[in-house]
Parts: sequence; structure tokens; C-alpha cells
Amino acid sequence: MTSIARAIPAGRGRQLAGLILAESERAGLGPGSRLPTERRLAADLGVTRSEVRHALAALEADGLISREVGRGTFLRDAVNPMFTDLRDAEPSSLDARGAPGASGASGGAGANPAVASDFAPADVMMVRRLLEPQAMPLVVMWATARDFGEMERCLAGGDHAVSYEEFEIWDLALHRCIMVAAHSSLLSALYSVIESARHGQVWGDLKRRSASSHRRELYQADHRAIVTALRARDAAAAVEAMRVHLARVSEHLLGEAH
Repeated sequence: MTSIARAIPAGRGRQLAGLILAESERAGLGPGSRLPTERRLAADLGVTRSEVRHALAALEADGLISREVGRGTFLRDAVNPMFTDLRDAEPSSLDARGAPGASGASGGAGANPAVASDFAPADVMMVRRLLEPQAMPLVVMWATARDFGEMERCLAGGDHAVSYEEFEIWDLALHRCIMVAAHSSLLSALYSVIESARHGQVWGDLKRRSASSHRRELYQADHRAIVTALRARDAAAAVEAMRVHLARVSEHLLGEAH
């Protein structure tokens, strides 16, 4: 894999994840190929091993790699059409200093929606509470066995997360794969804007300040209730489980009562 000196600044895990994919493709690696070790990736890309671990967690949550104890890390095909944003995170979106280029600027007209925008967290939660519960009947109707397998994979990832950052990656991936399971390209496109907002600095800072191990356990219990209702094809229960979960998140982030 080509050596790149300091292409990614600290904290840009998703850009680094995209760079790992791009470099893998340039090296001729495809599904089933083993990636270099964390140590080798860190040396080749000029970043720390903790940054590499964060990037690999994002790739794993998006279903683009699998990590097998004692064997290594392997590329795999994305199983959901929405799990492609990291493949599009080309190194060309970063300048030589690792700073966002003009196309990555947040805010102005024409900004790339794949780049995180700092929407107000209250606005993000309002739209989520309008959209996500109402999508549950579509998921009940159209979700496949593969979709449910992805939900279980994301639940397991959240169970094994060892840090706030890693849990947040799996939390986001679970909500994404639930929405993808509605099999509506327009709904997926709409949700991608919400997802980009969850990558924003304002959202991240607020979520980090509100995080605790107890709240993480509550969120995981909520997640399991949602997936259980979806598996049972119980639309009413799924709507209610998602509504309760998002109300809890709003209360923790914004101090809003249920």
C-alpha cells in the first residue's frame, strides 16, 4: 500500500476510512482480500494506530470489512446500497495538509451533503422523530433476512464497543441499516442528510457530553426492542419502540421530557 505522509488530521476517522478503501483498490485488493495490519496501515498512512482503529471500526460498522480474531481484517462487499459513503470519501477531498478542500466546506450553497454539516441538534432530533417512527411500517413490510442479519450485526457491534466513539459508530450504522431495510431509495437519500448531521461537530460534542455507560445500556435495550418488533413484523410495536427511543435520546441531549 502506498505511503502517504499525514494525509489525515486527528479525528477524521471517516476520511481515513475512505482513504484506506481507496488505497486498497489501488493496490488491487478486492472482496476477500486481507488488509495490512493496524501497525502497517498507521505507518503507511502517517497516522496513529488509534486513528486507524477508529477508521476500521467505521468500515466494519458499514459492512465493508470483517475482522476475524487470529486471522486478520478482510474486505467484503457492501450488503446494503446505502453503505457506500465511505467508498466515496476520496483522498482528493483533502488538501496536502489534511484540511478540507473547497468541496468539503460546511454550510454554503451547493455543499456536498455527504460532508457533515452542523445542523442544530434540536432540528436534527425533530426531523428524526418525524421520519424514523413513520418508516417502521415500511421496514416491517419489506425487510429481508439479510436486512435482519445486518441489524443483528450492528447490535452485536454496539454490545462490544469499548469507547463512546465506537458505540456511536455502531449506533449510527444500526439506524442506517433499519432505514435501508425499507427499500426506498428516496427515504435512504433523505436519511443520508440526517446521517451527515450526526457527523457534525456540534452534534458530536453534545452527544459526547451527554454520554454515560448507563445511557449506553438504555440505548442498546431500546435498539433491541426496535429490532425485536421489526422481526416480529409488528408495525405498531416497532413505531412505539422507535418513538420511545428517540424521545429518550432527545431528553438526554436536549433536556426534553418524553
